[in-house]
Amino acid sequence: MTWLRKHFTRVALGLLIVVIFIGHAAEWYSIPFVRTLEAIAYDARLQLTMPDTVDDRVVIVDIDEKSLEIEGHWPWHRDQLAILLDRLFDQYHVAILGFDVVFAERDETSGLKVLRQLGEAGLKSDPKFQAVLKEITPSLQYDRLFADKIRGRPIVLGYYFNNHLSKPSNMSSADLPAAVFPPGSFQNQKVSALSYSGYGGNLPELLKAASSAGHFNAEPDADGVHRKAPMLAEFGGAYYEPLSLSMVRLLQGSPPLQAHFAEPSIASSGYLGLEWLTTGRVRIPIDSSALAFIPYRGGERSFPHISATDVLRGTADAAVLKNRIVLVGSTAPGLLDLRATPVSPAYPGVEIHANLITGMLDGSIKQSPAYLHGAEVLLLTVVGGFLALVLPLLNPLRASAVSGLVFGLMVGANVWLWVQANLVLPLAASALEISLLFALNMSYGFFVESYAKRKMASRFGQYVPPELVDEMSFNPKKFSMDGDSREMSVLFADVRGFTKLSEGLDPKELTQLMNQFLTPLTRVIYQHRGTIDKYMGDCIMAFWGAPVSDPQHARRAVLAGLGMQAAMDALQPQFKARGWPELHIGVGINTGRMSVGNMGSEIRVAYTVMGDAVNLASRFEELTRHYGARMIVGETTRGMSSDVAFREIDRVRVRGRIKSVAIFEPICLATELDESRRHELLLWEEALKSYRRRDWDRAELPLSTLRQRCPDSLLYTVFLHRIAELRGNPPSAAWDGAWLFEAK
Repeated sequence: MTWLRKHFTRVALGLLIVVIFIGHAAEWYSIPFVRTLEAIAYDARLQLTMPDTVDDRVVIVDIDEKSLEIEGHWPWHRDQLAILLDRLFDQYHVAILGFDVVFAERDETSGLKVLRQLGEAGLKSDPKFQAVLKEITPSLQYDRLFADKIRGRPIVLGYYFNNHLSKPSNMSSADLPAAVFPPGSFQNQKVSALSYSGYGGNLPELLKAASSAGHFNAEPDADGVHRKAPMLAEFGGAYYEPLSLSMVRLLQGSPPLQAHFAEPSIASSGYLGLEWLTTGRVRIPIDSSALAFIPYRGGERSFPHISATDVLRGTADAAVLKNRIVLVGSTAPGLLDLRATPVSPAYPGVEIHANLITGMLDGSIKQSPAYLHGAEVLLLTVVGGFLALVLPLLNPLRASAVSGLVFGLMVGANVWLWVQANLVLPLAASALEISLLFALNMSYGFFVESYAKRKMASRFGQYVPPELVDEMSFNPKKFSMDGDSREMSVLFADVRGFTKLSEGLDPKELTQLMNQFLTPLTRVIYQHRGTIDKYMGDCIMAFWGAPVSDPQHARRAVLAGLGMQAAMDALQPQFKARGWPELHIGVGINTGRMSVGNMGSEIRVAYTVMGDAVNLASRFEELTRHYGARMIVGETTRGMSSDVAFREIDRVRVRGRIKSVAIFEPICLATELDESRRHELLLWEEALKSYRRRDWDRAELPLSTLRQRCPDSLLYTVFLHRIAELRGNPPSAAWDGAWLFEAK
């Protein structure tokens, strides 16, 4: 496969990138940067698609700054909390209540302990004191009072687990609610819920009075952001539910919690078995650590907030609380229940429970089932493999279009799954893979092509114009300095009488003079895509058709010759202003097969052309002096330049060649030929035809007319002298009209 050999390095590097990302997705290893990007991508999708509306089904009774200022610092007396419960259930008729606080310590603020100590000491024998103490004791037992208000009402207490023992080492689960899955529930299944070694629970009498209890543990990601919450927490071999799930179960009449596992074929392949939890009509997707995505609705206060003090004083809006799910928690910064989340850097922890409750009820919790790992691996393989093989074949514009299209389709499909199916298909690895493959191909192409361009410039920069180097750099293997034989056109340009003209100039001024005319002449050659062969004193040698093949090489060479003559004409005023002599060049051009390549010795080589066609072009340049022509080209050159007006000058036989050749002088572009010049060319053609028929009289008449009209033209004078000579010394019968030049 030629294309594979040509792009092997780039394809291999691309496939290596694909393999690296596949390994990450298959969890053979972890790339922290990709994990960080995945978190950012998750947050971006969440922020773009969350409803950002207020859900009034859940109400937060907020222990806020206002409440602390009026009611006093936290914790409040349990008798105050008892009043709070009466207000919520008897006055405001809430449906269910959950506490995002823990009541681990007894409330001794009523003074009952001191009174009992007095009754057992100095007032032990005072019957009146003992009677009053017995009468007021029930009202001063705040914990019992609070427990009595909890009992019989749909109230869920909160507690927490930790990995720092907060109880003696012989602790039991007596202060914990009943586990949703007792020890031994998952003997034959794989469950990897977060495990804890300690807890902070409620007073036993409060726990016993409550309908249920749930932990409010949070499990932030590595960056400290809370994106998930544990649906099961393992302690002592048993599994416990969170506050939000406990409240949802209680709302449904406390149906049992059931665990659902992946198909055996999936579980046996190394994926976690447990994938879903169900209770009643609620289905909760969980990940490999029994964590559920928190379905944030929006920023802070996505649920109605009522100050706890307003409830205590009976001034809260009853319509907001009636038949609502109520969570008692705090947004006061001093109580340290603010969490970093994807929607806010300081988000009330109590609202996390609220989001989970509404997410369970609505079935809007995102899911990342085990098969998505395989889907990600497949996506990385297919998309990455496609781009790794295709991008090296495309130019930058098409590569950008294809990469952008694939990236857009991939992101679009990912967001569609997020919105329509609640599936969290990893995005960062695929996006980064596409980006890196695109960057690889663009940078590889840039650096390789830049290297190729520099290499081409080092090889050919001294010979060819920059635009040809640019073209050659796109396919450097196509161009070589090795010897080759091809049809080309070669040009020689030489200053007439330069040696004599330069005798009156000092070396510095001579150098300036040469630079002054060689520079514009070189520019003209470059403009017409010519290759400079060499400078030989006041002579320039150039050729067309190599190193870049050019089917118009003859025409470009002729146009370059005309342009060089125009450039020299434009220089004359400058030369005159500096006191330099007028300079005129003769140009010879020939087209034919010639050898081209690096030629020379082991010490020095040059990229040049050689061959009979090259020598003939040099002869043509020399003949310009004899005929007074500004430029002379061969017959093949003339035939390949159809849009240029020529006049045939002569047929000549130069030294070293037996066969004669016709020579032509380019006049101008055919479209620029005026009527006067056209008439001159017709007279010349008539004279030349008569000359070759040996009709000297018929040839002499138009020549005489032409010399009178153009007294400075050497061509007509040459032929008039030649006719006079041939009259006295007629040519042989085999004469073909060619003039012999013995001199070089």
